[in-house]
Amino acid sequence: MSGEEPVYIGSIDQGTSSTRFLIYDHSAHIVGSHQVEFTQFYPDAGWVEHDPMELLESVRTCIAKAMDKATADGHNVDKGLKAIGLTNQRETTMLWSKSTGYPLHNAIVWMDVRTSSICRKLEKDLPGGRTHFVETCGLPISTYFSATKLLWLMENVDAVKEAVKAGDALFGTIDTWLIWNLTGGLNGGLHVTDVSNASRTMLMNLKTLDWDQPTLKTLRIPAEILPRIVSNSEVIGQICSGWAVAGVPISGCLGDQHAAMLGQACQRGEAKSTYGTGAFILLNTGEEITQSTHGLLTTLAFKLGAEAPTNYALEGSIAIAGAAVQWLRDSLGIIQSAGEIEALASEVESTGGVYFVPAFNGLFAPWWRDDARGVCIGITRFTSKAHIARAVLESMCFQVKDVLDSMHKDAGEKGEVKNDKGEFVLRVDGGATVNNLLMQIQADLLGSPVVRPADIETTALGAAYAAGLAVGVWTEDEIFAEKAERATIFNPELDEELRKKKLESWYKAVSRTFDLADLSL
Repeated sequence: MSGEEPVYIGSIDQGTSSTRFLIYDHSAHIVGSHQVEFTQFYPDAGWVEHDPMELLESVRTCIAKAMDKATADGHNVDKGLKAIGLTNQRETTMLWSKSTGYPLHNAIVWMDVRTSSICRKLEKDLPGGRTHFVETCGLPISTYFSATKLLWLMENVDAVKEAVKAGDALFGTIDTWLIWNLTGGLNGGLHVTDVSNASRTMLMNLKTLDWDQPTLKTLRIPAEILPRIVSNSEVIGQICSGWAVAGVPISGCLGDQHAAMLGQACQRGEAKSTYGTGAFILLNTGEEITQSTHGLLTTLAFKLGAEAPTNYALEGSIAIAGAAVQWLRDSLGIIQSAGEIEALASEVESTGGVYFVPAFNGLFAPWWRDDARGVCIGITRFTSKAHIARAVLESMCFQVKDVLDSMHKDAGEKGEVKNDKGEFVLRVDGGATVNNLLMQIQADLLGSPVVRPADIETTALGAAYAAGLAVGVWTEDEIFAEKAERATIFNPELDEELRKKKLESWYKAVSRTFDLADLSL
């Protein structure tokens, strides 16, 4: 579809702390973008919420402003915009009223741990314990996933109870809420989700790619509140009037980490790590479902069309990565902006024996300990804020290393692609990867290369690829073609003996975080 008239694809990227809209040309270069941060609500310790109306408004603002900017720069985006893709923070859960269109409660964010008592009860009551649903959905029972959040809302919020009983409730992750509103809302809005977001609810069967009826029955979740599941790349519907892009098709939808995999063009045996609020490492396992025996999740990678083959993945999720840098800035005042951490951490050669484990809300993969809490150990009078800053950066990289070690064990030699030197290469993306020191520490702790693409915002790019693929702007061959242009490679420089010692110290620090949730205030 390239040629005479310019062609553009839009991408809505609705993340945990901000919303963006990016516009790409046919060469997948950004020609316009706008970003808006929104409010984080912390109603109780370990609870995190978003206001769905504020999220919706942030999307509206970003689309209008990005379109204006691209137009001002001479791009005829009003005429040339062919499709829009959507990518979103996964697992974040909400319900709204079919009749009023308003949320029945704030959205409960993926990292929220209020459902820990529900999880404990399910583990106790179900014959399979924590892994009861793993065979069907690939996920352990955890506060992380949508199903337990939905149960909490159904048990604790009167407006939700009444709406469910009256048949007036619609459940959705953030993609579903946005698509419903973008395609008409009360006036025929489409109630859909995609396979990648559905795979994070604990309710979708990984083989059939449909809601698992026995699971719904066990958890007493009514099927009629759930959205229809579609693939990641197909025309879902048209954007309704009232939006700056009315009439444009929505033709791509993926959870953020799946979008990043597509943006990084990860094929079978290749892995990527996205560093954002949390960090998320996914290894594409091809068309076969690989069950983990080392604390990882089995999930979907992507399905690029209704009739396309399904690619699966192993995933390790880290709750706190960039969020620890925000904590240094907002709660401790050690830095004034996130960008300052690299210079501060570079003032010292090492952490001076300080190890920081950011288990603020427990630990995700591969530990799965919601009783863990953050620790900082090895502090002496010699310790400075530079040592602590460096320990925070190292904590992100140690956590990624833990997940990749588990992946290597689960996937085995045959499940991984290596470079011509026999090294497993990690592709990286996300806002934090602009930090060169962080990337070097990551390569040092892995003992293998780390590759950062020229465009580190691969999440939005992945959603654009999915949308463009569905309307014929790009082909799969073009998307998965080798993109080595201007990539930066970080090679390990750390001595093997020192790497081993540092890892032993890290494991010691992690072990100190367990069983701390009940510390009296």
